[in-house]
Amino acid sequence: MSTATTTSAPTSSDSAAQKPGGFTAAAANYLDERTSVSGAVKEFGRKIFPDHWSFLLGEVALFSFVVILLSGSFLTFFFQASMVEVHYDGSYVPLKGVAMSAAMSSTMDISFDIRGGLLMRQVHHWAALLFVASIGLHMLRIFFTGAFRKPRELNWVIGFVLFILAMAEGFTGYSLPDDLLSGNGLRIIDGIIKGIPVIGTWTSFLFFGGEFPGDQIVGRLYTLHILLLPAIVVLFIALHLLFVVVHKHTQYPGAGKNEQTVVGYPVLPVYAAKAGGFFFIVFGIVTLIASLFTINPIWNYGPYDPSPVSAGTQPDWYIGFADGALRLVPPGWEFVLFDRTWSFNILAPLIIIGIFIVLVLIYPFIEAWITGDKREHHVLDRPRNAPTRTAIGAAGVTFYAALWAAASSDIIATHFKLTMEGVIHGLQAMLILGPFVAYFITKRVCIALQKKDREIVLHGFESGRIVKLPGGEFIEVHEPLDEYERWRLVDYKDYKPLMIRPNAKGKITAGQHLRAAISRWFFEDRIAPVSKAEIEQSHGEHH
Repeated sequence: MSTATTTSAPTSSDSAAQKPGGFTAAAANYLDERTSVSGAVKEFGRKIFPDHWSFLLGEVALFSFVVILLSGSFLTFFFQASMVEVHYDGSYVPLKGVAMSAAMSSTMDISFDIRGGLLMRQVHHWAALLFVASIGLHMLRIFFTGAFRKPRELNWVIGFVLFILAMAEGFTGYSLPDDLLSGNGLRIIDGIIKGIPVIGTWTSFLFFGGEFPGDQIVGRLYTLHILLLPAIVVLFIALHLLFVVVHKHTQYPGAGKNEQTVVGYPVLPVYAAKAGGFFFIVFGIVTLIASLFTINPIWNYGPYDPSPVSAGTQPDWYIGFADGALRLVPPGWEFVLFDRTWSFNILAPLIIIGIFIVLVLIYPFIEAWITGDKREHHVLDRPRNAPTRTAIGAAGVTFYAALWAAASSDIIATHFKLTMEGVIHGLQAMLILGPFVAYFITKRVCIALQKKDREIVLHGFESGRIVKLPGGEFIEVHEPLDEYERWRLVDYKDYKPLMIRPNAKGKITAGQHLRAAISRWFFEDRIAPVSKAEIEQSHGEHH
């Protein structure tokens, strides 16, 4: 008696499963049929990213943020965001039995009792410093090369908001351990909030959950630090990268057609592989620094207590400018009016810093208004070819540096054996006069370098070869530049001050007069670019 065996034809999924990589291909097809992701990947993979070293600053910021997320995720498993009073009973003997908050106690446990905890704390802190520093340097590169111009004004605003968010994220982070240093920092914030007329006291009460230090501030800062601020940062990073893809990357002048050459690689596969390797380099360097250099040793400070004064302690560098601004205010800047105390020793720094931040935020729109330039810009400027902008940037950096240095006025005084009053007065002079001096010197240097470039383009560079002419005259032979060097040295766009024109009613308004005056100031002492006729004439003389 025989039995019949029935077999069915293999389905497409069965045949796919029998092939090497069949399941992967099937999964990719399934995903692509429902999301059309392959088109987006192909389009993004063809994008060219410049290979100049200065563009790596943005990548350092992105990769350091990834390190922050990874190390922060580890720390959240062990940190207790509570101000409930406990008595420390961990491994660090000098603080055994000392009353402190649960937040401080858990941070001590992470540092001494959790395997790898201290390393992760320090990786997290150093990565945060690198994150803010790389964003700041990245924005300086963008500013001095004019990469913020149309169509990238909005991306400048997004980047600057990211910079502010990074500082806020850092401040909320190092305020969490509730040690003496972070407590004093929060006390300064409490004083600043209370210095605001009318609403200051109530705002402080709401923020701290009662009279300072309250009993809820650590929990609220923890929510900001691990949830709200990171979500906003991720959103702004995504927006920033989206605009980078939409607008394409800027690049430095080259010798190709339309003042551009392709100076980078497509995302896939070259740039993605290089970026992946660069991420591990950044991660490795941060880990190495965290292994070798101690940062924020809270066990030296102890738990927060409002009675002791921690002389010599400094805030993290990126928030130091605010502390320095408070230190530089002269005494006696407060008075009583309408039965209220107006503390301009607090309000003045807030107003000045606020104006400074707003001016930096909207600078692309200010420059576009002054110059009347409505063209799209995809090729970067050499800083010397925009002397007024470069001088403004130098003045802004000097202003920030004076505030930043003032945060360490006590350290400067003790280390260099100077009086505190002398240091403060010197920094006050630097804050007011320094930006003007930096502006003047920077602009003169830029104009001098432009003149030198113009001379080199027209007459070549000195070769060191001396030739005797038939008449007995000795001259030095100048070697002409090649085409690439000429494009690199010369800005072929001639920017001129705006001309005043009557409006629709035939009148010239005060605003137009003001705009024209500022435009004349912006372009004063400009060096006219070398014309093609001048270049051809100089070539004829060389030949």
